[in-house]
Amino acid sequence: MHSFLGRYEYQLDPKGRVSLPAAFRREAAEERFVLAQVHAPALTLYPQSTWEGVVERLLELKRRQPEARDYVVWVASSAVEVVPDKQGRILIPAWMHEAAKLDGRVLLVGALDRIELWTPALFETSVREGARRFEQFTAQIFA
Repeated sequence: MHSFLGRYEYQLDPKGRVSLPAAFRREAAEERFVLAQVHAPALTLYPQSTWEGVVERLLELKRRQPEARDYVVWVASSAVEVVPDKQGRILIPAWMHEAAKLDGRVLLVGALDRIELWTPALFETSVREGARRFEQFTAQIFA
Protein backbone atom coordinates (compact mmCIF):
# COMPACT_ATOMS: atom_id res chain seq x y z
CA MET A 1 0.00 0.00 0.00
CA HIS A 2 1.20 3.47 -0.85
CA SER A 3 1.56 6.34 1.57
CA PHE A 4 1.93 9.65 -0.25
CA LEU A 5 2.46 12.47 2.25
CA GLY A 6 3.22 16.17 2.09
CA ARG A 7 2.79 18.93 -0.45
CA TYR A 8 5.15 20.13 -3.14
CA GLU A 9 4.82 23.02 -5.56
CA TYR A 10 6.28 22.72 -9.05
CA GLN A 11 6.12 24.59 -12.33
CA LEU A 12 4.45 23.13 -15.42
CA ASP A 13 6.98 23.11 -18.22
CA PRO A 14 6.11 24.48 -21.70
CA LYS A 15 5.12 20.97 -22.86
CA GLY A 16 2.60 20.54 -20.01
CA ARG A 17 4.74 18.25 -17.89
CA VAL A 18 5.20 18.41 -14.13
CA SER A 19 7.80 16.67 -12.02
CA LEU A 20 6.75 14.22 -9.38
CA PRO A 21 8.52 14.84 -6.07
CA ALA A 22 11.32 12.39 -5.31
CA ALA A 23 9.42 11.13 -2.25
CA PHE A 24 6.41 10.27 -4.44
CA ARG A 25 8.60 8.61 -7.07
CA ARG A 26 10.25 6.44 -4.40
CA GLU A 27 6.85 5.46 -2.99
CA ALA A 28 5.60 4.27 -6.39
CA ALA A 29 8.83 3.15 -8.03
CA GLU A 30 8.41 1.62 -11.48
CA GLU A 31 4.64 2.07 -11.40
CA ARG A 32 2.34 3.51 -14.04
CA PHE A 33 -0.33 6.01 -13.05
CA VAL A 34 -3.84 6.95 -14.10
CA LEU A 35 -4.76 10.63 -14.08
CA ALA A 36 -8.43 11.61 -13.73
CA GLN A 37 -10.59 14.47 -12.57
CA VAL A 38 -13.18 12.93 -10.28
CA HIS A 39 -13.05 15.57 -7.50
CA ALA A 40 -13.04 18.91 -9.31
CA PRO A 41 -11.19 21.18 -9.43
CA ALA A 42 -8.29 18.86 -8.54
CA LEU A 43 -6.81 16.16 -10.71
CA THR A 44 -6.14 12.83 -9.04
CA LEU A 45 -3.12 10.70 -9.88
CA TYR A 46 -3.68 7.05 -9.00
CA PRO A 47 -0.88 4.49 -8.94
CA GLN A 48 -1.91 1.63 -11.22
CA SER A 49 -2.35 -0.70 -8.23
CA THR A 50 -4.77 1.76 -6.58
CA TRP A 51 -6.60 2.40 -9.86
CA GLU A 52 -7.28 -1.34 -10.19
CA GLY A 53 -9.45 -1.08 -7.06
CA VAL A 54 -11.32 1.86 -8.59
CA VAL A 55 -11.97 -0.20 -11.74
CA GLU A 56 -13.36 -3.06 -9.65
CA ARG A 57 -15.71 -0.66 -7.84
CA LEU A 58 -16.81 0.93 -11.14
CA LEU A 59 -17.58 -2.46 -12.65
CA GLU A 60 -19.50 -3.47 -9.55
CA LEU A 61 -21.46 -0.20 -9.66
CA LYS A 62 -22.35 -0.84 -13.29
CA ARG A 63 -23.46 -4.40 -12.49
CA ARG A 64 -25.58 -3.41 -9.50
CA GLN A 65 -26.95 -0.16 -10.93
CA PRO A 66 -27.27 -0.32 -14.73
CA GLU A 67 -28.34 3.34 -14.72
CA ALA A 68 -24.75 4.18 -13.66
CA ARG A 69 -23.42 3.05 -17.05
CA ASP A 70 -23.05 6.58 -18.41
CA TYR A 71 -21.20 7.64 -15.26
CA VAL A 72 -18.79 4.71 -15.59
CA VAL A 73 -18.18 5.53 -19.25
CA TRP A 74 -17.60 9.20 -18.35
CA VAL A 75 -15.01 8.26 -15.70
CA ALA A 76 -13.21 5.86 -18.03
CA SER A 77 -13.24 8.28 -20.95
CA SER A 78 -11.84 11.14 -18.88
CA ALA A 79 -8.96 9.15 -17.38
CA VAL A 80 -5.55 8.82 -19.00
CA GLU A 81 -2.60 6.58 -18.31
CA VAL A 82 0.61 8.47 -17.59
CA VAL A 83 4.11 7.10 -17.19
CA PRO A 84 6.84 9.20 -15.58
CA ASP A 85 9.78 9.85 -17.89
CA LYS A 86 13.41 9.36 -16.81
CA GLN A 87 13.33 12.74 -15.04
CA GLY A 88 10.18 11.79 -13.13
CA ARG A 89 7.87 14.09 -15.11
CA ILE A 90 4.33 13.26 -16.17
CA LEU A 91 2.50 14.82 -19.09
CA ILE A 92 -0.82 16.44 -18.23
CA PRO A 93 -3.08 16.68 -21.31
CA ALA A 94 -4.07 20.23 -22.27
CA TRP A 95 -7.77 19.62 -21.66
CA MET A 96 -6.95 18.57 -18.11
CA HIS A 97 -4.95 21.79 -17.57
CA GLU A 98 -8.09 23.71 -18.42
CA ALA A 99 -10.41 21.54 -16.34
CA ALA A 100 -8.20 21.91 -13.25
CA LYS A 101 -7.35 25.58 -13.95
CA LEU A 102 -3.64 24.81 -13.94
CA ASP A 103 -1.88 27.88 -15.28
CA GLY A 104 1.76 27.40 -14.38
CA ARG A 105 2.20 26.37 -10.77
CA VAL A 106 0.96 22.94 -9.66
CA LEU A 107 0.61 21.84 -6.06
CA LEU A 108 1.12 18.09 -5.71
CA VAL A 109 -0.55 16.91 -2.52
CA GLY A 110 -0.06 13.51 -0.93
CA ALA A 111 -3.47 11.96 -0.25
CA LEU A 112 -2.25 8.68 1.25
CA ASP A 113 -2.99 6.17 -1.54
CA ARG A 114 -3.07 8.76 -4.35
CA ILE A 115 -1.75 12.17 -5.31
CA GLU A 116 -3.87 15.23 -5.99
CA LEU A 117 -2.79 18.02 -8.33
CA TRP A 118 -4.16 21.47 -7.55
CA THR A 119 -3.85 25.08 -8.53
CA PRO A 120 -2.24 26.35 -5.30
CA ALA A 121 -4.80 29.11 -4.64
CA LEU A 122 -7.75 26.73 -5.16
CA PHE A 123 -6.24 24.23 -2.71
CA GLU A 124 -5.80 26.92 -0.06
CA THR A 125 -9.40 28.08 -0.56
CA SER A 126 -10.70 24.52 -0.30
CA VAL A 127 -8.75 23.83 2.89
CA ARG A 128 -9.77 27.14 4.45
CA GLU A 129 -13.45 26.47 3.71
CA GLY A 130 -13.25 22.91 5.07
CA ALA A 131 -11.20 23.71 8.17
CA ARG A 132 -14.29 24.39 10.29
CA ARG A 133 -15.25 20.72 9.93
CA PHE A 134 -11.79 19.24 10.49
CA GLU A 135 -12.03 18.94 14.27
CA GLN A 136 -14.79 16.32 14.07
CA PHE A 137 -12.52 14.10 12.00
CA THR A 138 -9.42 14.78 14.08
CA ALA A 139 -11.14 13.39 17.16
CA GLN A 140 -12.11 10.21 15.29
CA ILE A 141 -8.60 9.49 14.04
CA PHE A 142 -6.17 10.93 16.60
CA ALA A 143 -8.13 10.45 19.84
